[in-house]
Amino acid sequence: MIKYILIALILALIGSGLWFWSKTDPQKLDFADRMAPGPAEYNQAPLTRIGYGDDARQKLDIYLPKQNAAGTSAVLIFFHGGAWRDGEREGYGFLGRAFASRGFVTVIADYRKAPRVRFPAFVEDTAAAIAWVHANIATHDGDVNRIFIMGHSAGAHIAMMTALDPQWLAAKNLTPDVIKGVIGLAGPYDFLPLTTESSQIALGQWPDLTETQPITFARADAPPLLLLTGDKDTVVKPRNSKILSEKIQKLGGQQQLQIYPDVDHADIIMAVARPFRQKAPVVADVVNFINAH
Repeated sequence: MIKYILIALILALIGSGLWFWSKTDPQKLDFADRMAPGPAEYNQAPLTRIGYGDDARQKLDIYLPKQNAAGTSAVLIFFHGGAWRDGEREGYGFLGRAFASRGFVTVIADYRKAPRVRFPAFVEDTAAAIAWVHANIATHDGDVNRIFIMGHSAGAHIAMMTALDPQWLAAKNLTPDVIKGVIGLAGPYDFLPLTTESSQIALGQWPDLTETQPITFARADAPPLLLLTGDKDTVVKPRNSKILSEKIQKLGGQQQLQIYPDVDHADIIMAVARPFRQKAPVVADVVNFINAH
């Protein structure tokens, strides 16, 4: 009997290991966040698979905070990274839980990916997700006058494009001032020429490549920007955040730049999950930025 129990335990451990390693990196990070020791920050079930368009990828999840005394909460919409071709909102529950537990209605939005679509489809999806939130989030006690957007890597690119180039929100009958602030985590904002295969596939067919770059649309009246990056990032180099910060500052706009020491491209999103908060104060910096605006 003991022999069969041991065999069953070994098989269960092998099965668990295979399950874990079959997951994407964000899904592994989400699992680590769930399993972290200590009391959970957030115990509510999110509202999932809400469509903001007809495509299977045009969906979002909503993490609701506990009801506050004012009755409404600031809203944070997050767009994940993945080189415009990879990633899924399902892996970012750790981010939804982190910010909902701090009092924000937190929306994790997915979008269509290359090579099935090319620029500007994913920017159009970003604007469509914002438009859906603007039209519907009040029913979830979100304050439509306090909508912030945030993205990591390619998600920071599409968030920044939507905030800086007014045409994308205008197509949804909105003006850029519906966005009260933009948080970019290790975002590519000025990256011509296109040197990676993923960027060439996603953006390279566009006739004027300068129109794919957020830096092109920097303006003094842009929403306030919080640009977070790490000095060890070799995937999206810190110069992207530095250059955008300098240009917005020169134009007279509002921006904050934070370069974390010894932080690379993955570290900056890992720092949102509970087991890795010591990497960088990303959560605290985002919360302070939202509360300040």
